[in-house]
Amino acid sequence: MMSEPGRGPHPRSCSLGRDEGGSSTRSAALLAARPCLPPLPRLCSQPDTFPAASRAKLPAPAIFQASADLPSATLRKVLRDRIEGSGGGVRWPRPRAPRQPGLDARARRCPDASPPSQASPQHLPQMLSFFWLRCLLKMVKGNIIVPEDILSFCCNGLQGSTSPPRAREPGEREEAPGAMASPSPARNPTEVQMSQLVLPCHTNHRGELSTGQLLKWIDTAACLSAERHAGCPCVTASMDDIYFEHTISQPSASPAGQRDGRSGLGVGQVVNIKAKVNRAFNSSMEVGIQVSYEDLCSGKHCSICKAYATFVAQGPLGSKVRLKPLTPQTEEEKIEYSIAAERRRMRLVHKDTLKDLLTHSPQETELETRDGSGAVPAERTRVESVELVLPPHANHQGNTFGGQIMAWMENVATIAASRLCHAHPTLRAIEMFHFRGPSQVGDRLVLKAIVNNAFKNSMEVGVSAEAYGQEMSVSRRHINSAFMTFVVLDQEGQPRTLPMVAPEPGDGERRYREASARKKIRLDRKYVVSCKQTEVPLSVPWDQSNKVYLSYNNVSALKMLVAKANWALAREKEKVRMYTLEEDRFLSFRIEMSVCIPAGRAFSLLSNLRRRHEWDSHYISAELVQKVDDDDMIYHVVSRKLRHENKPQDFVILASRRKPCSKGDPYVVAFRSVTLPTHPARAEFTRGETLCSGFCIWPESEEMSKVAYYNQAMPGYLNYVTTNVAGLSSDICSTFEACEKFLLKNKEDLISRLQDF
Repeated sequence: MMSEPGRGPHPRSCSLGRDEGGSSTRSAALLAARPCLPPLPRLCSQPDTFPAASRAKLPAPAIFQASADLPSATLRKVLRDRIEGSGGGVRWPRPRAPRQPGLDARARRCPDASPPSQASPQHLPQMLSFFWLRCLLKMVKGNIIVPEDILSFCCNGLQGSTSPPRAREPGEREEAPGAMASPSPARNPTEVQMSQLVLPCHTNHRGELSTGQLLKWIDTAACLSAERHAGCPCVTASMDDIYFEHTISQPSASPAGQRDGRSGLGVGQVVNIKAKVNRAFNSSMEVGIQVSYEDLCSGKHCSICKAYATFVAQGPLGSKVRLKPLTPQTEEEKIEYSIAAERRRMRLVHKDTLKDLLTHSPQETELETRDGSGAVPAERTRVESVELVLPPHANHQGNTFGGQIMAWMENVATIAASRLCHAHPTLRAIEMFHFRGPSQVGDRLVLKAIVNNAFKNSMEVGVSAEAYGQEMSVSRRHINSAFMTFVVLDQEGQPRTLPMVAPEPGDGERRYREASARKKIRLDRKYVVSCKQTEVPLSVPWDQSNKVYLSYNNVSALKMLVAKANWALAREKEKVRMYTLEEDRFLSFRIEMSVCIPAGRAFSLLSNLRRRHEWDSHYISAELVQKVDDDDMIYHVVSRKLRHENKPQDFVILASRRKPCSKGDPYVVAFRSVTLPTHPARAEFTRGETLCSGFCIWPESEEMSKVAYYNQAMPGYLNYVTTNVAGLSSDICSTFEACEKFLLKNKEDLISRLQDF
């Protein structure tokens, strides 16, 4: 067949199909003879081996192989969806145009393409891709199998590439359509961001965003994040303490800066909520939530609160689902991942902490210690309300939405607080609470609230939610209990003095005493846990109310130090490596080595401070002062004299030890200074303090462990560094080598001791 110079073969040579003998050789030869296109590989025909029901799930090449029996219109739709969905963004060629005067056959066949005489290089990819699409349609219609490389070449033509098919190198990954040369940093797959515009229906009588509405949004975002990781329905199990730093409102334009509730303050602002899974355990996971608001007019951003929620994944019929582990990527995610285990431990012992504090606290009430003649009976603040659970109140699983329950509870608690102060209170904090069971559409929820105790500037309101299924039903299911702290602000935004509460005999007095204990725990927790590590005092007084939170702070501070990413190798000597980290006003050290000892045995030896003098020459003695529990102990440590001092140092140290929570976690032994009334500073010693130090032990094999010692260097510790900071001092090197000898020497002794028990 002859073709004109500069033009392809005759348009009829583009037609593909079988001849009378059923052979496709002639069509393949015609395509191979085209000078401007790469030759086609040999085409072969195979019977349809894919069932029709599975075609929608097959990749693009398999769809072409399995669709020989599809009608032409259906095939055209499949091709359109598959190719246009690849991101090519090129229009599908229009059907054949009717014959028009002055147009040759090629223009009638390809109306989207320019005439050959006017074709430009930039139009060539589109012209070639249209040619290949017509070839594909003919092949499939003729029951001819389309090879994968031809299909890839056609799709590449749609995206502007006309290069022939290229074999992919072993291990080479296919680039996604539209991928950029420098991709953006990977985003946490569980992260959910929600932005809500505050409307008048979301605000209270003062124009501030209703706390109940905010709780709904928080629970929704957290649930979506949990389900994104679990891949199945999740329910709210508990919510940690929530401290509301700001209310979503704006100061009025008055000179005094007072707030005007009639001006609709807060409407038009934006609430931004970010939620992501911090850590997944067996069937539960912790979700961290950060809430802030944005003023669109001024561009101001301000934090509202930070919360941690626990969600449980549920399978069919309410069965628990085992969750896949979560791998943190960034430094922030690694810190949250590590500390999540400590927060989980703190939740589990929360009730025991309250009972223990009530046991050791004095029995007399506050009314007995001061004048309570003007106290308001607590019975006057009692509120009871019933709500019918309707479909709009349910989540996508049919259960009552946890955020809706929290909103109803906040509503009755606000009413109870208003009855005491005869004013409009402001919610400041929500105590840690747990959902005890679900409720469904059609249930009646009975909400009860009463003021448990009123302090000088704040009051605690207890709220409970019970559910029953029918109007005449007697038995009620306890759904949830919560404790909310309210304040009343004056015109200047300062808390007002509140009247006292006279508790009811019996349960009222019990709730009164528990409210006082919860207040002390709440203040201690906020003082020790909520503030930044650099703001925590060196030596915190230890007592029954804060023992759990001091232990939490002790371990979490060490885990945060371990998760830091900017450690710099200062020096390496034989098996001992020393790293330094300069941050703020702290200079931190990390010394590590590998020891031939199982991690569990090294953990048992290093967590016993009474044996530390056997390998650490700086220690003279360590006396066990108090055994708090199996994991926390308080020691009085005496160390050697400093060069510029004439007397030895002493420390009162809280030693907290933790075994791994899951595979990959280290054994942890954390140390920090505390203050005990029984061991005040004495004249014969120089009282020393340590903010954060301890050991982390990672198992490398059954018989090998990596032992690392961390210390945030205080002025007293720097005296032990005999050379410059960047170098490895001889004291530290010799001490760590002695530690290795101590572990190897006592490895067998520990085995024999464990066998004796």
